[in-house]
Amino acid sequence: MSDPLSAYQELEARFRRISVLGEVNTILHWDAATTMPHGGAGARSDQLAEMKLLRHKAITDPAIGALLDDAEASAPSLSEWQSANLREMRRDYRLATALDDGLVEAFSKATSACEHAWRDARAKSDFAAVQPLLQQVVDLTRETAAAYAGVFDLSPYDALVETYAPGTRSADFDPIFDDYAAFLPEFLQLVLDRQAREGQPVAPRPVPVDRQRALVEALAAATGFDFTHGRIDVSAHPFSTGYPGDQRITVSYDEQDPMFAVMAALHECGHAAYEAGLPAEWARQPAGQSLGMVVHESQSLSIEMQASRSDGFLTWLAGQATAILGDDPAYEPQNFRRLQQWVKPDFIRVDADEVTYPAHVILRTRLERAMLSGDLPLADLPGAWNEGMRALLGIEVPDDRRGCLQDIHWYDGAIGYFPTYTLGAMLAAQLAQAAARANPEIQEALANGDFSPLMAWLRSAIHSKGCLRPAEDLIREATGRPLDSAAFKRHLRQRYLGE
Repeated sequence: MSDPLSAYQELEARFRRISVLGEVNTILHWDAATTMPHGGAGARSDQLAEMKLLRHKAITDPAIGALLDDAEASAPSLSEWQSANLREMRRDYRLATALDDGLVEAFSKATSACEHAWRDARAKSDFAAVQPLLQQVVDLTRETAAAYAGVFDLSPYDALVETYAPGTRSADFDPIFDDYAAFLPEFLQLVLDRQAREGQPVAPRPVPVDRQRALVEALAAATGFDFTHGRIDVSAHPFSTGYPGDQRITVSYDEQDPMFAVMAALHECGHAAYEAGLPAEWARQPAGQSLGMVVHESQSLSIEMQASRSDGFLTWLAGQATAILGDDPAYEPQNFRRLQQWVKPDFIRVDADEVTYPAHVILRTRLERAMLSGDLPLADLPGAWNEGMRALLGIEVPDDRRGCLQDIHWYDGAIGYFPTYTLGAMLAAQLAQAAARANPEIQEALANGDFSPLMAWLRSAIHSKGCLRPAEDLIREATGRPLDSAAFKRHLRQRYLGE
């Protein structure tokens, strides 16, 4: 047996190198989504697969298993952060060693090919064109899920969820989702009735992209986004990525709806702020990483929904829109607030208001479970999607582009991710209420376009903690209670019914 402390130090060195390999992969993905020429997809698929294989070989080296065994013998002499780091190293090792090299390489190539084909299929609203490639992704996902399930003693679907939200299980979120699905119909009708009495707000005029970009950049700076360590680009689907010291976010612009890119940017700035606020002294170590996608989505929605759609902030933003986008009756403060808080069942998840958004997630969760289990053949996916939208939101989906082709996730292999969106929204509501109790000046600052008090609280309560504690413990510590739907429903009643 080697010296336990030396074993731990060797692990830190190895995981630092593993993290750098992941960073290279991140930039290859970012480039593929933003600037890579269309014809580069084949070569990029090979590059991504090779980088993922290199990282997988590094983390599954048998020497790491031996070092973990030795280092765990030194637990009493490790600091709190070192102990957390060792715990997360063991988890990463268990996940990695569950998969063989061949599966990792095959999955990477399949998702690269499918995601690239999805772009064309979505543009043409042609699900059949991408279905065979999606079938390959689903088949390989089943293999992956079965491997993880064996290691973690979980159902295959819960094993996939574990990779995105450590410690989260279907038994945790099924009651929350069922509760919301029961709450939604009556509440939604009350909101729609209230809106009908008040009348339709005036819609904004089209705005050129260059002026929208100026507003997006100004608002990103207001959230604290550092353009010396980050950039904003355009992609088919908005996202945030990067690593310590280099944050990348993307948006999509729509001249007919100038606020679409603005709200997408604020959402992604929340993600970027979390990454930038992680403990610098633990960068490139497992304990210094974000604490799963439920917490991550709570940070984006804390900014986009809780803060940026609050009455005070929207009044301030209306002035900024007028100054940068130009005079428009739509930017009269009361009208603008109603526009940004308008509730309308619609086809597109990323456009959805916060009342109906959970229905989109509930539908996707049900469908991806059925796809994984084999209960839903892929040929039946468009029809099942359309029926689900009809049942949950009472709307008819006009085509696959606005139906089962609208999201990148399944085509990029991210099955098990969707539950984190609504759980993140519910956590964001809990965090907003906890932040308001801790610092009553936050709302006044937001009414002046100042995110700094809110960001300071989030950095202290969430960002700086990294993976020091499990998500369940962090949520209790930050909000005083476990995650549930109560705060979210209370928030919706107050914002949309004035209760």
